Amino acid sequence: MYRNQIEKLIEWKNNINKKPLIIRGARQVGKTWLMKELGEKYYKNFAYINFDRNTRMEQLFSGDMNIERIMQGLKLESGVNINANDTLIIFDEVQEVPNALTSLKYFYENAPEYNIVAAGSLLRNCNA
Repeated sequence: MYRNQIEKLIEWKNNINKKPLIIRGARQVGKTWLMKELGEKYYKNFAYINFDRNTRMEQLFSGDMNIERIMQGLKLESGVNINANDTLIIFDEVQEVPNALTSLKYFYENAPEYNIVAAGSLLRNCNA
């Protein structure tokens, strides 16, 4: 199971024209662990942001979808200097801040160089 799932994530990482990735699944099945494992083993850095009960992220994503402004907020929140070339950005429990989920399409359209993976246990049929 582990090898199968991590191989899918590595394939996504190596895709030149990748979209932000959304991982859906039930609670407590290893989504967070899998994303962090990808970040630790296959990227120089990873920026982990948990949206569960995170009022700072609610505020950050309540404004416009200006990618530069959002990136500054993500850097502050994660404490990681995010570099598009070698940093994985992890949005965990993203369903808690619906505008963060919406932002994924803006990242894809306006800043596709960022590697973003998002997960949530309560996500329904959504495509970013």
